[in-house]
Amino acid sequence: MKLDLLTLKLFVRILEEGTISQAAEREHIAAAAVSRRIADLEQSLNTTLLLRTNKGVSPTAAGLELLYRSRALLNSAQEIETRLQAYSQGQQGLVHILANTSAISQFLAEPLGQFGRLHPAIPLQLEEQTSLDIIRALAEGKADLGVFTRLPYAADIEAYPFRSDKLVVLVPNKHPLAQHEKVRFEQTLEHEQITLLTGTQLHYQITKTAMEANRSVRIRTEVSGYDAMCLLINAGMGIGILPRKSASIYQIPNTRVIELEEEWSQREILIGVRRRNDLQPSAETLLSFLLDSGA
Repeated sequence: MKLDLLTLKLFVRILEEGTISQAAEREHIAAAAVSRRIADLEQSLNTTLLLRTNKGVSPTAAGLELLYRSRALLNSAQEIETRLQAYSQGQQGLVHILANTSAISQFLAEPLGQFGRLHPAIPLQLEEQTSLDIIRALAEGKADLGVFTRLPYAADIEAYPFRSDKLVVLVPNKHPLAQHEKVRFEQTLEHEQITLLTGTQLHYQITKTAMEANRSVRIRTEVSGYDAMCLLINAGMGIGILPRKSASIYQIPNTRVIELEEEWSQREILIGVRRRNDLQPSAETLLSFLLDSGA
């Protein structure tokens, strides 16, 4: 017996439900037929996959391995089905985009809106991730396009310049730093800060720079986005380093924007793909559009 998706789906369902009878009921297949498929699978693989008791079933070591690999394979098959169904609905192929907080909040809304109006038949799926996770996902073929901040190392993907942003310091109006027009990064280390979550490129940048100066960042709290950062700064909980455009988007009233005098405060936003020559036509159309819009 060769492996087939239905048998793998039934195997996964059995372990999820705990018994063959419950799995058969969920899948609307006779229990005897399900049991026969699993028995044939075990015979063809020459290994026991399930331990059967009067209370149900549990996986053997081989069964556990098959469970993990079956789930991954079934997920991939579902993604293929989802993408191809788009064609039957008159669509031209779903484009899966990963982008970091900076790219989403500053640069992507307008061009993606324009693209949607020009290409209504191409569906887009936008997901927020950190720059590091985006690069990893692209390298592993888990997304079509990624929009992220340049990291200080090379990755096995193709990347193209898109936009740039400038980091500034946002402080409450009555904060001691509010009297300055410009500050050095080391001056911010004297004060409590609101930062993005650990794992983001910006968090990495400020903690790395502080360590290089034999200092540490006095982190009051970590947040998942610039909107929360601005609100907490406005409430007087601390200061924060963020892109200038993000600081202006949220229009926080009781704060002041101060220039950050550091070379690394000028950052480059890139669009990455695993291999441009391998892109599906709809993803290539979007990539070309974004690159033209960022020119």
